Amino acid sequence: MPDMERIASFTVDHTLLEPGVYLSRRDEDPAGGAVVTTFDLRMTAPNREPVMDTSAVHALEHLGATFLRNDAEWKDRVVYFGPMGCRTGFYLVVFGEATPTDVAPLVTRLFQFARDFEGDIPGASPEECGNYHDADLNQAHWWARRYLANTLEQLDEAHTNYPGWLD
Repeated sequence: MPDMERIASFTVDHTLLEPGVYLSRRDEDPAGGAVVTTFDLRMTAPNREPVMDTSAVHALEHLGATFLRNDAEWKDRVVYFGPMGCRTGFYLVVFGEATPTDVAPLVTRLFQFARDFEGDIPGASPEECGNYHDADLNQAHWWARRYLANTLEQLDEAHTNYPGWLD
């Protein structure tokens, strides 16, 4: 394998990581353009708690993306919202410099929206989604309630700063 730089998220000690809202990285356009900030919305303790089922992740992805791109304050700053491959959380990418404290109210509103959402999941039709039938609103509600109660409603500094970095 050629010599490659280690991806930043792989340098976080996942054996210490707890659910939280973490600043994952901040990138500046080398041509002098936009700054983008990536947040790690960690919903489970990696390798110690069960991961989210793909149907819950898929429902939360649709609800979250819809909510974020309609939020009056943040919609023009949202670049991306999507799941981690390990199914322990989501990434939120925004234009500009921001901190976990800045986005915590937005993330809280997002998961309140997901917790309380009733009806057809936005974008969950054959015309709008490549796997529209694999979305479980009940599981999405459960995970949203859990993240709100166990993490977002008591978010502290220990759950907004990565706990350990690997060499």
